Amino acid sequence: MNMRLIDFHCHLDLYPDYATAFADCQRQSIYTLAVTTTPRAWARNMELASATEFVRPALGLHPQIVAERADELALWDKYLPYAQYVGEVGIDAGPHFFRSLELQKKVFEHILRTCSEHGGKCLSVHSVRATRLVLDMIERCLRPDRGRIVLHWFTGSQSEAKRAVDLGCYFSVNLAMMQTDRSRGVVSRLPLDRILTETDGPFIKMDGRPSRPADVARVVEILAHSRGLEAQTMASTIHTNLRSLLSRSSDAERLFG
Repeated sequence: MNMRLIDFHCHLDLYPDYATAFADCQRQSIYTLAVTTTPRAWARNMELASATEFVRPALGLHPQIVAERADELALWDKYLPYAQYVGEVGIDAGPHFFRSLELQKKVFEHILRTCSEHGGKCLSVHSVRATRLVLDMIERCLRPDRGRIVLHWFTGSQSEAKRAVDLGCYFSVNLAMMQTDRSRGVVSRLPLDRILTETDGPFIKMDGRPSRPADVARVVEILAHSRGLEAQTMASTIHTNLRSLLSRSSDAERLFG
C-alpha cells in the first residue's frame, strides 16, 4: 500500500545519524516537520532541509529548556523572518519544569506576539498540564488570521479540545496517544478534519527502538481502525487536512501544486 505519509512533529536533528534521517524522509517521500528545541539548531536544520523536497525546518525554543536557553530568544527573533514553521514551543507545567513556569509564559507570549506581527507562521505547540493556559495565551496573543496552531501530543479534556477547535487549532497524533483508554478517548472525539499525524521521534519508541517518520504509517492504521476507515482513506484525509492547514501559506503551492 502506497500511502502519502505526514510526520508533523519529529526531532530529526536528535537522531545520531541525523543527516541520514533527513535523507530518508526525502527518499521515502514523507512530509516531515523537523522541529528544533533551541534556536542554535535552526541553521543546520535549515541547511539539511533545503536539500529536500519533503522536510520543513521549524524554529523552536522548547519550554523544557527555557530555564537554560532563554538567552537564545534574541537569536530566535533573528531567525523568525526566515522561518515559516515554528516549533517546538509552548508551556510545560509538569512537576519537573514548574519552577520555570513564569519564564516559560513570558517566552511563549513573546513567541506568539512576534509570530502574530510577522504573520503566516504555523506553530507546533507543547501544552503538558497547561492546555487551558496555552489556549488562553493563543487567544490573547495570536490573531487567528496571522498564524495557525497545531497542538502536539494533546492531553487536554474534551471541553479543552472543543475550545481548541473553536480557536482553529489542529492536532498532531502520535502512537503514544493511542495506547491508553483515556488518550484514545480524547483522540476519538477530535474532528476528523483537524487531525494530523506525528512520531515525536526519537522520543517515542516503536518495537523497542526510537520511532522514525516512516513509523507514522502505524499511527495512520490505528486511527483508521478507530474511525472505521481504510488506512488509505485516513492517509488521504490527513493529507487533505495538511493542505487545509497550509492553504494560506506560501508553502502550499510548493507542496500541492
